[in-house]
Amino acid sequence: MSTSLIIAVIIGYFVTLFVISYFTSRNSNNDTFFIGNRKSPWYLVSIAMIGTSISGVTFISVPGWVLTSQFSYMQMVLGYLLGYFVVANVLLPLYYRLNLKSIYTYLDARFGFYSYKTGAFLFLVSRVIGSAFRLFIVSNVLQLSIFNALGVPFWVTVSITVLLIWLYTRKGGVRTVLWTDSFQAIAMLTAVSLCVYYISSDLNLSLPGIVKAVSSSPLSRVWFFDDPNQRFYFWKQFLGGAFITIVMTGLDQDMMQKNLSCRNYKDARKNMYWYGFAFLPVNLLFLSLGVLLHTFAVQKGIPLPALSDDLFPTLATQGYLPQIVGVLFFLGLIAAAYSSADSALTALTTSFTIDVLNTKGMDEDRLRRVRQWVHVFISILMILVIIVFNAFNDRSVIDAIFTIAGYTYGPLLGLYAFGLFTRFQVNDKLVPFIAVFSPLACYLLNKYSILLFNGYKFGFELLIVNGAIVFLLLLITRKRGVLVQKV
Repeated sequence: MSTSLIIAVIIGYFVTLFVISYFTSRNSNNDTFFIGNRKSPWYLVSIAMIGTSISGVTFISVPGWVLTSQFSYMQMVLGYLLGYFVVANVLLPLYYRLNLKSIYTYLDARFGFYSYKTGAFLFLVSRVIGSAFRLFIVSNVLQLSIFNALGVPFWVTVSITVLLIWLYTRKGGVRTVLWTDSFQAIAMLTAVSLCVYYISSDLNLSLPGIVKAVSSSPLSRVWFFDDPNQRFYFWKQFLGGAFITIVMTGLDQDMMQKNLSCRNYKDARKNMYWYGFAFLPVNLLFLSLGVLLHTFAVQKGIPLPALSDDLFPTLATQGYLPQIVGVLFFLGLIAAAYSSADSALTALTTSFTIDVLNTKGMDEDRLRRVRQWVHVFISILMILVIIVFNAFNDRSVIDAIFTIAGYTYGPLLGLYAFGLFTRFQVNDKLVPFIAVFSPLACYLLNKYSILLFNGYKFGFELLIVNGAIVFLLLLITRKRGVLVQKV
């Protein structure tokens, strides 16, 4: 595969992003950066959220999942639909009624200072680590495939990567991100669709042939009702998917910031419904690609990689398929990675500016200067975290860090559930300790679950347990005899 061709595609790709940024950042102000002046069309938000949701890790991993988990992921996608319904009808009305820019200011109004800062801190930790992890994976692929041969050090690759994101998001913020993410979502889905086309052409499969090949494959099994101890058991996947959506969409500043840029709650709810239903065919496309990749490897006598994540990259870039497939793979990978990263950088800047620095009441010019410096700080922090990941150079350690970061969404679930469904007041100063204890307890629970629960292995339902522990501890430590009006 031609390195110069890949570099040309990357340059052309970023030129397009900068052109979009130029037109969308004109006449921008702080409200443009934070909430797009609440003028975003709902359909644009819906497309952009698809791009944000599918990271570079997902782009690489989902096709490979069929080797180890078949189509069981679709059970979780169905759970996502339930989660999106809850977000659209429970959380979005609250955020619009309170006219929020950062969703964590709700915790200040409902519980107090320490709960508010705890919620914001949990998001910042989760998003910095999560986004850095995703960018690290993609940067590593680009480094190994292209930049090592050119003698470019890894830290330079990462620095340029984040610098480019900072440059095209620094003025327009959310308004720019909505357009760039929509472009990147379309580019990514086009790349995957064309990969399916070229692979099926090589296998001499027509469209009905693709459908038959996928549906008849033993890898396309969707339903798992037989063993509750199994990680792919239906109710684990379904309920886990629902609650993952509630916390990682509805309680996530990154995802909600786009929704809050819609003109009104009605448009935001419409976007959430369309976005939720779009996830079904999008994920079905990725999983079907996985079946076709497996079929291709078997028919051509190509050894399957030891790691399922390597299935798509290996077949796309190692000369087994036409060169155009390799180019499309890199295009889709970059689109998936950057649509997630630029959105996260904007959301982290927003949350740090509003939630950590207490900029309420600050005049427009001073707020703009503070926001710009925070944007630079978050960008540098992201670079440093990625370089630390690379220094570890141990996938098991990095996966553990990423997993622990994911656990921090559980306390947010417990906090918001307690605030929405009770009238009790928490002991505000104890909330940070509860928010630290619960993820650590869940980490140990997951590690020793097979011994403790007679072979039971936790899946994504551990998030529900995490939130329930926080809810219970908040209930036990609440202020006795104090009831409040719901916010």
